[in-house]
Amino acid sequence: MKRVVVLDYGSGNLRSAERALARVGADVTVTSDFDAALDCDGLVVPGVGAFAACMAGLSGVFGERIIARRLAGGRPVLGICVGMQILFARGVEHGVETEGCGEWPGTVERLEAPVLPHMGWNTVKAPAESELFAGLDAGTRFYFVHSYGVREWELHPGDGFREPLVTWAEHGVPFVAAVENGPLKATQFHPEKSGDAGAVLLENWLKTVP
Repeated sequence: MKRVVVLDYGSGNLRSAERALARVGADVTVTSDFDAALDCDGLVVPGVGAFAACMAGLSGVFGERIIARRLAGGRPVLGICVGMQILFARGVEHGVETEGCGEWPGTVERLEAPVLPHMGWNTVKAPAESELFAGLDAGTRFYFVHSYGVREWELHPGDGFREPLVTWAEHGVPFVAAVENGPLKATQFHPEKSGDAGAVLLENWLKTVP
């Protein structure tokens, strides 16, 4: 059984993530403990609310250091919703720019859509090679709740560099719905609120956890 920590840094949605991961066979602990988060088989970074508030909470438990050290050792991390957004370089909300973890370049900004927040079920366009979406057809819907997202992917391949797999969705404008980058993976939608489809995705993620 894979040991998974859901990182508690003051953001919400912890218990639903815990239940969803337990449902697919993980041994789950919800904690802010530095060593536990560093040593577990897989780390999940959830997040709801404002980018700046989530970054402040993450810094309060040395979350940036935990994520960076895990990735340096090739150890899996899964970001969910704002837990995905904070992995990017910056977030801009109400004209205020906040520095993110910087694992990927790019800006989290307000979506341009007739109705915000983007709340409800939506389809995604995943690459054929995706591990997270294996076994899920193109019409599968996932549950989103957000007004901000990454509208432009800024990391491109160079010599000896394998480009991450990027999944897209659309609400008014296209935005990044998921990223698969070696041990670092993330979803803008909530797999823990996405029923059977979300369970398949979390099970697929667990399969990538050594």
